[in-house]
Amino acid sequence: MGLFSESVDVACSADGQPESVLWSGRSYSVCAESVRWYERRQWWAEESRVPLGSGPGMVDHEIWRIQVVPVPPAGKSTPVPMEPLTLDLTRHAASGRWRLLRIHDALRLNDTSGPKTA
Repeated sequence: MGLFSESVDVACSADGQPESVLWSGRSYSVCAESVRWYERRQWWAEESRVPLGSGPGMVDHEIWRIQVVPVPPAGKSTPVPMEPLTLDLTRHAASGRWRLLRIHDALRLNDTSGPKTA
């Protein structure tokens, strides 16, 4: 698993679910049902004070786990063969900006030769 904090562009459906991702100049389409949860962040280390009643964005991160496949480049009719990538994204509550946090299939990005045996 790779751990990141990289800005990405995410297009969402009307109900707020991610549908596509633009990451490092490449487009990806969400190919499976996404999962959303919240994680507590160490706000006390980053902020001097949290206003009473604050929650999402200040105390908790909204995390989305999505599976994506690359969108074929324009003019190419067949998709690039690749297994789906599993990504964790977070959305900043106040600004709506998205960041890539984790790539669960990071080893597959660099090694397509299959598992190694000793």
